[in-house]
Formats: sequence, structure tokens, C-alpha cells
Amino acid sequence: MTAKASSTVPNTWQQQGAQLISQGNYWEAANLYEQAITAEPNVSSHYWYLGLMLLLQEQEAEAQTTWLLAMAEASPEEIEPWTRELIQILQTEATRQQALKNYTIAWVIRQHIREIDPNYVNNLLQVIELAIKLEQFAGDELTEWGVINLLKAKPTVDLNSELLLQVLEKVLDTTPLHPTSLALAEACLPYFPHLHACLCILLPASIKIGYTFKQPAIAAAFLELYLRLDTQNLEVLRHLSAFYQNSGNYAQGIETAKLCYSYSQDLADQVAAIHLVLRGLMNAGGYWEQVCSTCQDLEFLLQKLIRAQPHQLKETQTLRLLTPLFSLPHLKDEPTQFRPLLNQVAKLFQANLQAYAQKHTEWYSQQRVKVPKSENPVRVLKIGYLSHCLRRHSVGWLARWLFKYHDRDRFQIYAYLVDYKLINDQLQALYVKQADNAYKLGIDGLKIAEQIYQDEIDILIDLDSITLDISSEVMALKPAPVQVTWLGWDASGIPGIDYFIADPYVLPDSAQDYYTEKIWRLPQTYIAVDGFEIGVPTLRREQLDIPQDAVVYLSAQRGYKRHPETTRWQMQILKAVPNSYFLIKGKSEQASIKNFFEEIAQEEGVECDRLRFLPEVALEATHRANLAIADVILDTYPYNGATTTLEALWMGIPLVTRVGEQFAARNSYTMMMNVGVTEGIAWTDE
Repeated sequence: MTAKASSTVPNTWQQQGAQLISQGNYWEAANLYEQAITAEPNVSSHYWYLGLMLLLQEQEAEAQTTWLLAMAEASPEEIEPWTRELIQILQTEATRQQALKNYTIAWVIRQHIREIDPNYVNNLLQVIELAIKLEQFAGDELTEWGVINLLKAKPTVDLNSELLLQVLEKVLDTTPLHPTSLALAEACLPYFPHLHACLCILLPASIKIGYTFKQPAIAAAFLELYLRLDTQNLEVLRHLSAFYQNSGNYAQGIETAKLCYSYSQDLADQVAAIHLVLRGLMNAGGYWEQVCSTCQDLEFLLQKLIRAQPHQLKETQTLRLLTPLFSLPHLKDEPTQFRPLLNQVAKLFQANLQAYAQKHTEWYSQQRVKVPKSENPVRVLKIGYLSHCLRRHSVGWLARWLFKYHDRDRFQIYAYLVDYKLINDQLQALYVKQADNAYKLGIDGLKIAEQIYQDEIDILIDLDSITLDISSEVMALKPAPVQVTWLGWDASGIPGIDYFIADPYVLPDSAQDYYTEKIWRLPQTYIAVDGFEIGVPTLRREQLDIPQDAVVYLSAQRGYKRHPETTRWQMQILKAVPNSYFLIKGKSEQASIKNFFEEIAQEEGVECDRLRFLPEVALEATHRANLAIADVILDTYPYNGATTTLEALWMGIPLVTRVGEQFAARNSYTMMMNVGVTEGIAWTDE
């Protein structure tokens, strides 16, 4: 080439070429551009199109050679405009191929654009988006291609901010746990057009990371980014507090909850925030005075809310009404006061749900009236199980036996796994396998209820009660004609639930007086298991500097269940038994829980060197094996163990429990009675 410029006359070559390209006839198009080069050797675009045609025929080396040889003829002044021209031609074709859903071809073309101009951010974003679509994106590309550094440098080219945020959302959905995903989110902060756009991307991503992937520390890091832009967003502060607490950062979780409370104006928001403060204090353990005062604040706010009777609460406010009551039975064994409070809040919960989900609740109610009674009274019944705990969780370890032994000739089993965990969980996989129909669900209560309704479930069993707001929402919508609460917790009090499964022991005879659900007492026990997997123990007495002839007591419960009065009784037992030691295990803040136990030990005249604080273990089977180090297990009160009690009984380890009045204070009692053990059951503090 001598006069290196594009043709300025009407370009019939390009028109013919465009027609052949649109027809996918790349071989003929290549021949055409070879003829064009012969006829017009000075027109640079002919070389770019010829290279493109070779590329579309998977002749990448030949394509690159064509472009390089042409560029070699350019003067220094011509290199930049020619490069722009080549990129524009390649980009136009890449866009066309994307529109045709030829994503692999588009990806290849854009990779060549990246090689030509590695700083072209918009193209890099397109390459990432295509890599995600082709399932080839790993996360490292963000640093390898320099995307994050380019964004931080605020590129001078016209950045497509809409494309950027679209790619960010897809990256967070595809590789949320990769370190570069957080770095990309941080680099994107200056490009959000408004706060809502930022919230709509970072909040859902953090919820998925924190709850579905169970990585609360990473989830907290994403929300910390949002707080740089908006320090007073209540929704962000609520989730951030929970993520801090779930990752063991209790102090920061408590402080964030207090900050959230200080910004809360509505009564419902204040209830949710004060609950988070209480949750943090109780999980950490050892903050008893603060727990008591915060509990009083919570009860005061709940009573105030009941008197106000708001019926136009937002959906998020409604969903948070019930969960705060979870804390109260851990502190007091007063079901005659607690149950009426819970029932009133549950009634308010359902009333507000019916306001924001009126179409759904009315539809389900109308359809139940219309459905005729079955002409076949012995037909197979559809039983649905709703829970977020059908996995490696206490409820998951216990409920599996019912799934295994269901009479499949009489019952068809549906499992609705709320917030299905996208991790390797063999127990979760077992539930999916054992159910006739299993749904791996998200956290949209309305969609879950609709699926249950479409499945025509006869009896819906809730295993979560008020421990998960989504499950409470589904039950309040009442998508099934008969709804039952079982196993996961005490009854919720939601008017849409018909029955609560119990037995002769787990509730006192007078319990029906303060339950809105009809108590359905099974003849012997409400829960039975067929065993537990036992691993290899990692604890030895000599490791803990405990003599072989010593008496070893053990308590394995989380900080939530540590009540100072019960701990005082445990210290009195230790004091009364010479050569005895007390092993303390459970998720909590180590420093505060150690101080909590040592203070009470000193008050009761027990040497602190008789206490041993055990670390957590990774596997439940190892935890169970380690129980064998104990001679006696000391239960908690007013909130008993349940899974721990069954594990101890299965391993033949004696247990001492204090029986109370509420459901949570009678679990060990019913389990011990059903295996024929009465020694170790105490009815008073003495």
C-alpha cells in the first residue's frame, strides 16, 4: 500500500461483503476481499475485513498475519486511526454474532479486540459477560486483564456504566466468593448512578453469600462497601449486624445493631433492631445484665406494637415481626405469659401479610372452599415438608428417619428446601433423594407458597416455626388445607396453622389453654431416631490434664442457652463432687463465655482450674465421638438440649436435666422418659 486510506467512493465491495457476511458465507466473502485488495490495495478496511473472514473460518493465525502485515505498512500517524478502524469493524461483527446467540464466535472476536487494545474497558466487560454465558469465567480474569485497575484509574474513554453494572451483577451471581468479585464491586462504587442501583446489586448478593453459601464474613465485606455511600440504610445495617454475629464477630455485630436501633423511627423497625442487639449478646454469651435489660426493652416494644395494631406494615417489617420472640424462652420458663404474647404478634403478622399479599391469600382461601371432598377416602395423601434445615443442621439429623420410614403406599412425600445450600452437603442431598418430589428453593415466600398450592399438598408440615421468616410467611399464606408445625421449634401461633405435634411429656396437660393450634399428641414421643454416625474422638483426658479417675461433666450448648442460674447449679454440682471437672463446649465468644463461667465458679467456691473450655470441631460425627469423654452430661435450662440429648442417650451417657413448663424446657424430659430413664430428671432447682 502507498496511499493508506479507506476508499472515499461508494464502496460496492463493502456492500457485497456485508451481504455475504449476513448469509454466513465467509469463504466467498474472503475471496471478495482478496479481489478488493487487488483492485484497491490502498484501502485499509479491505485488509481488516479479509482478516475477519479468515477469523470466522477459524483461521486465527492467518487472520492475525493479515492484520499485522497491513499495519506494518502504516506510518506512525496512521497506526492509531487504523487501529480504531479495525476495532470498530471487529466490534460490529462481535455485536452481530452476539445478537445471533453465536456467543463463542463473539467471544473469540472480542478476545482479538482485547489483544489489539487491552485497555478498552467496554470490550473487556463484554468479554467477561460472554465468558460467564459460556461458563468459562473463573474470576481471575478480572485481575489478569486489568479490569479492576482500569476502573480504579477512571478511564477517559466513554465507559458504558450500564454494561458495567450488568457485568458486576453477573459476576456476583457466578463467582460471589472469589476475592476479585469484592474488588470489582469496590471499583464499581464511583460508577453507580444512584444509591438504589448499588443497593439492588450488593444487598441480594450479600444475602446469597451470607445465608445460601454460609460465608457471613464475605457478605459483611460487600455491605461495608455500601455503607461508604449510605451510612444509615436500615436494611443494610440489619443484615450487616447478622453477618458480623454469624461470623463470630459479636462485638461489631452488637454495635451495628445498636446503630441500626438508633436510626430506627418506626416501631416495627425498632423491634427488629433491638432483637439483633439481644441476639448478639446472647450468642456471645456472658453479657447477662445487658441481656436482661435488652430483653425488657424488647418486651416493652412488642407490647407497644400490639397496642398500636398497625395493619399497613411494609413486607420487610412484617417478615421481621415473629423472629424476635425466639429469644424469650431462652431467658424465662413462663409459657402462660409468653404464649399469649407470641399468639398476638403472630395474629398481627398474619393480618399484615394478608394486606400485602391479599391476592394470594384470598385465592388460596377461595380455592379451598371450591375443592370438593375426595370420592376416594383411601387415596394416597400428599405430605409436604417445609424447612431451611433439611441439611447439616440439628433438625436435619433428626427428621431424616421419618423420611426413611414413611409408608410410600399411603403417602407421597414432597420436600420444599428453603434457601437450598449451594454447597456439598450429603445430608441435604439425602433429603432430595428420599423425597418423591424435592424442590431446591430460594427465599421468595410467595413463589414457594404457589408451588405448594400447585402441587395440591394435603398436609403441609412446617419444621422451622418462627426461626425463619420465609417459612412463617408461607404458612401464613396457607397454601395447603391442613397445616402443621413439628420438631424445629415451639408452635408459632400463626392463625393459619392448624396443629402442633407433641406427645404426653413435652407439653404439660394444661398447654392447650394457651396454644391457638390444636395440640396433637402422639401416643409416645414426637421425635424418634434410628441412630447417629459416630466418628473418631479427638479429645483425651490426658490432653486436657484431667486424671483418669476424675468425674467429668460436660455441657455442649451455644451461648444462647447459657443461663446464669443454671450455670450456678452446675457449679454447685461440681463443688459437691470431689475430683470432678467441667468441660464447656459451644459456639460463643470465647473470652466472654470464659469470664462468665469463671465468675460464677468463684462465687460458688469452685476452682477455675477445674473448668475446661473446648474448641469447636468441624464434623458432627467427631463432636459425638468426643461426648464419650464425659461421665455425665449437664443439660441447660430453661432451654434444654434436644439433638445433644438424643446423641447422649444414643451413646449411653447419663444426663441430668431440669424439667420446666414450656416446650423448650421439656425436650430432654420426653426423650429420657421414652427410653425408660428417670434418674437424672429434676423437677426443682434442688
